[in-house]
Amino acid sequence: MKNKLNCVLLIDDDEPTNFLSRMHIERANCAEHIQVAQSGAAALEYLTAGGGNAPCPSLILLDINMPAMNGWEFLAKYNELEECHKGRIVMVMLTTSLNPDDKEKAKTIPEISGYESKPLTPQKLDDLLKKYFSDHY
Repeated sequence: MKNKLNCVLLIDDDEPTNFLSRMHIERANCAEHIQVAQSGAAALEYLTAGGGNAPCPSLILLDINMPAMNGWEFLAKYNELEECHKGRIVMVMLTTSLNPDDKEKAKTIPEISGYESKPLTPQKLDDLLKKYFSDHY
């Protein structure tokens, strides 16, 4: 990569999935920071806390099926955030959902740039980087 992404935020309650995704991102050496939030609420806290000290994500990989606050509920709350907390973020749903309605719903939400099936693989990561960050890649 010419320039690394500032930060990748993984929003997923599944620790093995986060471990695997983090490993692929680290091996690709494509991000300065990798932040993991195991719930939508923790992700919102990360985006709004810290007085600007926390790196703003360039890319968010968001799971749909999580307890307490699922991916759709996170998106509803995310849309209520002030612009200064949103930044210019590429958000991709990374999910195990086989429900075709989820994929169709994701297409109707402007904040969702893409929809991918788990797990994140080196090839999927490479494709995402080329598609959404061609100026970096």
